[in-house]
Amino acid sequence: MIKTINKHPILSICLFTAIMLLPNLDVIHVSIMEARNFITAREMVQDGNWLLTTMNGEARYEKPPLPTWLTAVSGMIFGLKSVFGLRLPAILLVMLLAVSIFKISMLIVKDTAQSLQNAFIATTSFYIIGITIEGPWDIFAHGFMCFAIFQLFLLFEKDKSYWKHTLWAGCFMGFSFLSKGPVSMYALLLPFLLAYGFTYKFKHLKVKSFSYLSVVLLALIVGGWWYLYVRFQDPITFNAITEKETSNWSSYNVRPFYYYWSFFTQSGLWTIPAFISLLYPYLKSRVKHLKAYQFSLLWTLLAVLLLSIVPEKKSRYLMPVLIPLAINIGFYINYLIRRFKTMTDKRETFPVYFNFGLIACIGLAFPVIAYVFLKDNISGHWFLYGLASLVLLTIGVLIIYYLKRKNMTLVFRLTVLFFAGVVLTVLPLSEGLTSDSYNPISNLKTEVENEGLNLYSANYIAPEMLWYYGGKIPSISSLDGLDKLPKEPEFGLLTNELLKGNTLKELQQVYNIEKITTYNLNRVSEDSKQYSDRLLNVYYVFERK
Repeated sequence: MIKTINKHPILSICLFTAIMLLPNLDVIHVSIMEARNFITAREMVQDGNWLLTTMNGEARYEKPPLPTWLTAVSGMIFGLKSVFGLRLPAILLVMLLAVSIFKISMLIVKDTAQSLQNAFIATTSFYIIGITIEGPWDIFAHGFMCFAIFQLFLLFEKDKSYWKHTLWAGCFMGFSFLSKGPVSMYALLLPFLLAYGFTYKFKHLKVKSFSYLSVVLLALIVGGWWYLYVRFQDPITFNAITEKETSNWSSYNVRPFYYYWSFFTQSGLWTIPAFISLLYPYLKSRVKHLKAYQFSLLWTLLAVLLLSIVPEKKSRYLMPVLIPLAINIGFYINYLIRRFKTMTDKRETFPVYFNFGLIACIGLAFPVIAYVFLKDNISGHWFLYGLASLVLLTIGVLIIYYLKRKNMTLVFRLTVLFFAGVVLTVLPLSEGLTSDSYNPISNLKTEVENEGLNLYSANYIAPEMLWYYGGKIPSISSLDGLDKLPKEPEFGLLTNELLKGNTLKELQQVYNIEKITTYNLNRVSEDSKQYSDRLLNVYYVFERK
């Protein structure tokens, strides 16, 4: 089995990612970022807004369209209501990212086993997977850029036959720009170039100068044409959005310089190995490829430094750091695989036992933890609960067994399987945690169409609400003033706030107002910290007297 994986590494990476992520791709509910992107993709198909992109019928130029195009095409194949189909392109980019990490690793260590380890570390890093849901367009930008970096690496290293790498690097750099603007160029490409320059040095600069210029020009053409098109087609809206987005970098969500210093925790299961891999004085004499280790370490630290300089900071912006960090962790894991059996110093062995022992204990404790959390809701999920408990308990026992035998090769593989087991068997159990107050809006569109009503919104309607509704909902600027209301004798209204006080009294002079229901997309109970009033909308029917 292992020989087959090593013989077909790219196929193995893609199959592992597919088996881990595809079966439950539609289980997690749609996030705010996803909802915006899915709505834009839906309106591309339904309204033909492929270039001048929209959300709820209004211009949305904040995000470049390449990921939305891919999502829209997938939606046309699988159906625009299929969350599986709409998320599928993002999973394909996870595969591309993992394969690119494998390829880059092969260039610097020339070891298939270690390069595969790096790819599996990446695909089992918490935020690399989490970002596909929380901010799905990020994985497109960084996935395309990671492949471009692999091609750039080949361009830097080769003395001949490097023009194909010029073309690939330029095109994929452009694809990244057409996915999320210059974000990945700053957070992933720039630290790579600096790290490469410090460790491997740029060779044959004069000979390859035209090739380098071609990469830049090709990236600008592929990545920049849409911006120019929108700039000339809708200059006022485009400029307003650009100014707002630019100002956010210095005035929105501002965090202190040290906000990202705990970046290694974003790797999830690999947090402790990630931290140890950053300890250069400790690891420099223990790695087999010192220059390659220096390269991945510099790439990681420079990425964190560059992101720390920008005033606007969010946890998801750290995702590109996990790419070189996965390679960096690989050096420490490789050292453990080679030397752990002969280690006697407790300062070296304790972190290993603690990290992997903790993972094993989570597996052993899962049946009890899951039972406590599910409580009364477990009755409809006994099979899934039993399957998840069996899988994680078994892996936990095996990790402890091989950890005692100091077989780090199998401990590593079991840790990768543990993460995959959680994604495959635990995620479906989240349905059992849905609160009784959850009231989806998915049937409202059919209801208002059957009743011959037009639906409007006031105050605020969350993107998730719009997505699950399944169509556009025109907005009323204000309920203060009857002249701003629709002219129809009867219509539906969604509002984020209950109608009350003087506003309600004024409206009741002209309309009979019936409160139908409150739509609630919160899957957690009201006493949870994750509960948000943003996901509430009250539905009224107005009938003119």
